[in-house]
Amino acid sequence: MDASQRARLMHKLCDLMERDLCYLASLDTIDNGKPYTESLSDLEYSIKTIRYYAGWCDKIHGHTVPCDGEFMCLTRKEPVGVVGQIIPWNYPVMMLAWKWGPALAAGCTIVLKPAELTPISSLYVAALVREAGFPPGVINVMPGLGSVAGHAVSHHPDIDKVAFTGSTLVGRKVMEAASLSNLKRVTMELGGKSPVVVCQDCGDLDEAAQLCHTALFGNHGQNCCAGSRTFVHESVYEEFVKQAVKLAQARPVGDPFDENTLQGPQVSQQQMERVLAYIDQGKREGAVLECGGGRLGNKGYFIQPTVFSDVTDNMTIAKEEIFGPVQVILKFSTLEEVIERSNKTEYGLASGIVTRDINKALMYAQAVRAGSVWVNCYDLSLPQTPFGGYKQSGHGRELGEEGLAEYLETKTILIKVPSKMS
Repeated sequence: MDASQRARLMHKLCDLMERDLCYLASLDTIDNGKPYTESLSDLEYSIKTIRYYAGWCDKIHGHTVPCDGEFMCLTRKEPVGVVGQIIPWNYPVMMLAWKWGPALAAGCTIVLKPAELTPISSLYVAALVREAGFPPGVINVMPGLGSVAGHAVSHHPDIDKVAFTGSTLVGRKVMEAASLSNLKRVTMELGGKSPVVVCQDCGDLDEAAQLCHTALFGNHGQNCCAGSRTFVHESVYEEFVKQAVKLAQARPVGDPFDENTLQGPQVSQQQMERVLAYIDQGKREGAVLECGGGRLGNKGYFIQPTVFSDVTDNMTIAKEEIFGPVQVILKFSTLEEVIERSNKTEYGLASGIVTRDINKALMYAQAVRAGSVWVNCYDLSLPQTPFGGYKQSGHGRELGEEGLAEYLETKTILIKVPSKMS
């Protein structure tokens, strides 16, 4: 298909998603439990992502390379081929858009396996794909359990690449399957235990506490790059904890279709029980429970916004990904110390620092081993900014031009050119 035609189809899909914006957002809220207002924001961001990549369709090109002698060289960018995409349940349509955008722009065909807990919006967008006029077979949505449908995608010998977002544990299984089948290319965005550092010169402490609160509690804490280790300088630590507790206690939890709600239920009973088990572990290991710490009510999978203080690096809640509304606050003394502690983890997805000192910000940004660093903000992600992790948070990048490159092969063509016409 002509690149310009691919772009027109992608824009048409976005037009249909905008037409059905409220319905799609409702599906995600019903399926996932996130507040409806957040679902709307997710949808708007998803549409921007697909439109961004639609703009790339006719701008993907190779280069000419200088050669010695009677030769000329050119490179050609070609689609990887058939790509399998496995997405998680925490951002159903957004993760679909992150995967579909670059794959379609590159000219690939897609087999998408949505999360078994949240498949409905993916199926609805698939119906919009048909309405938009995509040729049959370009986009295929295959719901199912990870052990069945995900296993099939990662093992299939006719799939040329698999893109996975999810846990590090499952990511290892996907890589193993890729190596055992056909050595398919793999990109993955996995777990995280991301640090947010609040320096003594953070400025307005209330604003810093609000930033860290949002970094953790957004999407009920069910966010791979959540700011799940809050490091606070010892000189402002006690006051920061008071502010963090105040914000957590005031956080509205309840019906996700209520416009005032900021936190709905966790996605499933299993996830709720997993988070509550981490809270119990934190109490057993000596962390101070400042507020929350239990289930909210006896109907639905609601958890009280929870804050722990006096957390140390060796505690389970400081090392493992909780994926729930549990803020752990640690104390530090020097920038050099907190850099070392920030990096003392198997993960490296994201990080943040709050300071008015540009030298501190740059020193931290260069030293921390993480794919994203946010200074005086957190979890700001745009379609044009690459996203991905270091270490066991995965490899490869999504979004931006780097995300597009993951779906392209480079072919080198060398041509002998006669020195003169015969």
